[in-house]
Amino acid sequence: MAQWESLLKLPASYRLQLDDLYDRDFLPMDVRHHLSAWIEKQDWQRATQDHALASVLLQVLLENLDIQHSRFVQEELFLQQHNIRRYKHKFQMHQDDPCKLASTIHWYLEKEKEILKDVTLDEQVQRLTVTQESMEISCQQDLECKMSSLKNEVQCMEHAVICLEEQQDEFDFKYQTHMLEATADEALKKEQFKTLQMLVNKLNECRKSILMDMNKLLDRVEGLIHRLVDKELIDWKRRQQKSCIGASDNVCLDQMEKWFTGVAVCLFQMLEFLKKLDELVGKMTYENDPVKAQKPALQTRTNSLLQTLLKSSFVVETQPSMPQGKGPLVLRTNVQFSAKTRILVKFPELNHSMTVAVSMDREVPQIKGYRRFNVLGTRTKALNMAESHSGGMVADFRHLSLREQKSASGGKGVSDISLSVTEELHLIYFDTLFELKGFSVQLQTCSLPVVIISNSSQQQSAWASILWCNMLSQDHKDVMFFANTPAAPWPQFAEMLSWQFLSATKRGLDGAQLEMIAHRLFGKQENYDTCNVTWSKFSKENTPESFWVWFDGILVMVKMYLEDLWREGLIMGFVNKSKEKSLLKKKQRGTFLLRFSESVIGGITFSWVEIGSTGNPKIKTVQPFTKVDLSQIPFHEIIRNFQILEAENVPENPLLYLYPNIPKDDAFGKFYTEKTGDDSPYIKYIKTKLMFVSKENALEARSSDMEQGAGPEPQTGLYGEGADQVDYPEPLESTLETYSPDPMLSSSAEPQTDELLQYLNNPNNFSADFLPSDSALPDLNLSSFISMPIQACGGIYL
Repeated sequence: MAQWESLLKLPASYRLQLDDLYDRDFLPMDVRHHLSAWIEKQDWQRATQDHALASVLLQVLLENLDIQHSRFVQEELFLQQHNIRRYKHKFQMHQDDPCKLASTIHWYLEKEKEILKDVTLDEQVQRLTVTQESMEISCQQDLECKMSSLKNEVQCMEHAVICLEEQQDEFDFKYQTHMLEATADEALKKEQFKTLQMLVNKLNECRKSILMDMNKLLDRVEGLIHRLVDKELIDWKRRQQKSCIGASDNVCLDQMEKWFTGVAVCLFQMLEFLKKLDELVGKMTYENDPVKAQKPALQTRTNSLLQTLLKSSFVVETQPSMPQGKGPLVLRTNVQFSAKTRILVKFPELNHSMTVAVSMDREVPQIKGYRRFNVLGTRTKALNMAESHSGGMVADFRHLSLREQKSASGGKGVSDISLSVTEELHLIYFDTLFELKGFSVQLQTCSLPVVIISNSSQQQSAWASILWCNMLSQDHKDVMFFANTPAAPWPQFAEMLSWQFLSATKRGLDGAQLEMIAHRLFGKQENYDTCNVTWSKFSKENTPESFWVWFDGILVMVKMYLEDLWREGLIMGFVNKSKEKSLLKKKQRGTFLLRFSESVIGGITFSWVEIGSTGNPKIKTVQPFTKVDLSQIPFHEIIRNFQILEAENVPENPLLYLYPNIPKDDAFGKFYTEKTGDDSPYIKYIKTKLMFVSKENALEARSSDMEQGAGPEPQTGLYGEGADQVDYPEPLESTLETYSPDPMLSSSAEPQTDELLQYLNNPNNFSADFLPSDSALPDLNLSSFISMPIQACGGIYL
């Protein structure tokens, strides 16, 4: 299939990339479309170095445009005729340097191949995901078959033991009869003895066969235990780690419980079979009895396998967490937290008979100043089936808390390693005793490493530690992880960032958004997969400008105020200014996009296209809105009612089309909270309407500064807005990325609110000279909250 035909058949998301590619005028999409077959057959790469070939290709290109123009004339397509003439005139300008045109066309073709390559890779990933899911289902089916086979073999073993017992009873009966009759006939005696000997030989062979089958059965059980403990359980623990930091992995234990219980039942039946062999040997034995020789080894092996299975079956189903925390594994002293343990070997007769006890840090690491804690609250709980929705055997601890010990022994170690409070990891242990049918074993499990804080201000940094630890470490007891913190590969790090949005809003980050984040961290790279993010770059205490503080500020804002808009895909979000400019500069007037601020923590802004007096497009950016603004009025209402105040003109809303070309009301209409008349919640409760008004002449002045060559701000810290000039020589600065907060939004202004509203609600105060000149406006450029009296339908706010 031709390259262009393949591109036209791409899904909508990739066609959007194609649309962005042909936003430039160097190679119009119309020309690429109508001359696609000819363009793809030429050797443009050689033409970039061969002036003669490039000249020939240019002349043929112009001839093809003439042919296409003739077709449009015949079909009476006036607009296409006009465009083709304009394109031909533009291409004729390359006659002095045809190699440059060849280089441009070659660049476009290579970019198209990159888009197709991305599609192919995504399809491969999807197939791999489907294949992986199929493999998981296949593995589960294989395990189910093995469990079913094991159950059948145990039933066969049970039947064999019954047959052995019947054979021994038959021998015993005939032997006792032979001894009682005491016949004097030697021939008869020999015949009876021969019969007894045959029965003994048969019994001996039967015992050997059963012992051999028992060994084979234990081989199967050992293989299953290895599969369950060393693969299935480890995979589940990894999935639990990932789910703790936002992944949507399945962590249900019901199927695992079924498998563990099935193997445990088989092993307990094996113990019953061995006990039965003991009874049979006690009734009758003989020289070279195979049971006496092999049974002790079988007993030891069965006990060992059962002990391994039981010790692995005791797990923490729900990791420690506080009700109001950012996530699990971050605990605060003197604040209640909960945790749930579960035993995967379920025997109903053990309901309420096994008691679980909680404790802290068995082995204190040799870390300077390492703190110690006591567990308070209900520290013991019985495993029971009543507290589990699926009927599992659980101990649900709901009222635990921690108190720091006054004197800790952590400082007495030989190590000089010192960690911050939020890098200090602790383990919570759970112990119980399993006793059933004369078999007992002590069980112990522990939580994933937790971070213990004493103040809510440490939550953000503590959660960063939990993210980093569970993203990179699979050693569930590694409390020394931050003593030598590893870096995170970008693919793994990007996945973790997407999980944060996925868990908070049910929508993760797409490839384009992650690429913008990578650009912020590493600058422009051909391939980010080989890049690594260090722990210090991600999050370090006393560094308010760290990446995590910026990212978490956005996450909190989206979760609190923008979740619906984000989930609908209306917020592009992670877009730097230069990319924003490249996306918008070829769009129609009023096209806008929503992005997160790169300099204001927890800020969101929007930029739109204006057409200047010269006919050239201008990109304008509004001052970022923070939670202070969004708590006053929903963001979709800000977009709906945002207005530009031009001198001597009626205020207008410049936001018309959400990028790429979605009418604003089509995109946001279903979120509008205000209706009309008395149905409006603003009319009913607030009696005023908040509307954001921008001062147009200030924005014009800022745009003029940009056009005259205003350069980017100096780069500091992470790659950000100051680094965008790498790809785009005309960086766009946000109109109000640095600003003084509106005094009406500060806490200090609250006492004057009533007085201000009284003034603003008085129509007499809004005369024609309310804004006599631009010089009278405060130097804020944007976003003064204007509170206005309610007008009749069709009224104008001045």
